[in-house]
Amino acid sequence: MPALSFPRPRAHAGFTLLELLVVMAIIGLLASYVGPKYFSQIGQSEHKVARAQVDAFSKALDTFRLDVGRYPTAGEGLAALVKRPSGLARWNGPYLAKAVPLDPWSRPYIYRSPGTQGREVDVISFGNDGRAGGTELAADIHN
Repeated sequence: MPALSFPRPRAHAGFTLLELLVVMAIIGLLASYVGPKYFSQIGQSEHKVARAQVDAFSKALDTFRLDVGRYPTAGEGLAALVKRPSGLARWNGPYLAKAVPLDPWSRPYIYRSPGTQGREVDVISFGNDGRAGGTELAADIHN
């Protein structure tokens, strides 16, 4: 029976340039497919975070109103939920555990008292574009 012979490994084994280019092309195709889906999820999650924060502010504002008998004035703003405004004896806060955060796009929330459209107060984030109006991810978030 003849002896089996195996090819000897090359002394400097490695990848050829063509193999590396094929692998890089495959990685590029995968990234071009997954990347946009990943970043759209980030935009949707920022919108959900802003909605949750506006809802938390609304609940804290309602508790403030129950204690004090009114909503904070426009001058007091959302800061009245964390630090007692002067002259309020029935303030029983803080109504938020931490300082009022910025919206997910690093802009302050807008507080209006009196509110618009039949609301006593407004808490608004203008979405990812920072301007009033808009649709989808650029839509305003309000109580």
